[in-house]
Amino acid sequence: MDITAEQIKNLRKLSGAGVMDCRGVLIKTEGDIDKALQLLKEQNLLKVEKKAARTTAQGVVESYVHAGGRIGVIVEVNCETDFVARTEDFKELAHNLAMQIAAMAPVCINKEDVPDSIDVDPQTASLLTQPFIRDTTITVQDIINNTIAKTGENIKVRRFARFELGEETK
Repeated sequence: MDITAEQIKNLRKLSGAGVMDCRGVLIKTEGDIDKALQLLKEQNLLKVEKKAARTTAQGVVESYVHAGGRIGVIVEVNCETDFVARTEDFKELAHNLAMQIAAMAPVCINKEDVPDSIDVDPQTASLLTQPFIRDTTITVQDIINNTIAKTGENIKVRRFARFELGEETK
């Protein structure tokens, strides 16, 4: 089957994957965009697993102030190199994470770190397992995984702080 440049362009726009990756999965799926997206997602998970042990010592500290200065967030997002930390994909991820924290007020980063002493759902108390505010069909971990696949580097959320006017610090 002949794969057109337009099909590759559309798949790249939807997935953020490279040209050759898009072409390869379109050939395997005989041009079916939905199947190609699923296959790319599976491939991304393999890439993410391979990179998980890599050290993340570079990155950015992103801040976000919302609601007329009533809510503020600072989040540290790390990657492997300063080169990736300066890319638009990485900066966009850090900004989206800061907005996610402002909107959803997670208690911790990982589900395993949710304290037993609080009465909340571990899925929503944990940043990484929350539904992403811009697309609730995916989780925050999914958008991080997508950025890992795009940049080729391991990415971790190291820590965050959320402040709300009039709220006691815990």
